[in-house]
Amino acid sequence: MKKSKFSEHQIIHILKEYESGKATKDICREYCISAPTFYQWKQKYGGMDAQHLKELKALQAENARLKRMFADLSLDHRILKDIIEKKL
Repeated sequence: MKKSKFSEHQIIHILKEYESGKATKDICREYCISAPTFYQWKQKYGGMDAQHLKELKALQAENARLKRMFADLSLDHRILKDIIEKKL
C-alpha cells in the first residue's frame, strides 16, 4: 500500500479544519487530496486528538506483537505435536 504524504498529526489537523466549518471541497483543493481520501481519513481519524492517536499507535503495536507471539507459540505447538505423533 502506498504511504501517505501526510502524517497522522497532519491528517488530524486537516480534519479539525473541517470540524471548524471549512468546506470539504476547499480543504481537498488546498491540500491536493481527493474527496474519497478525505472521507476515508474522516472515518478512520474522526474525533481523534494527538493523545488518542498516540494510544491507537500503542495498541496497534501491542496487537502486532501479540499476533507474532501467538504465531510463534502455534508453530512450536504444531512441531511438538508432530514429534509426539511420530513417537507413537
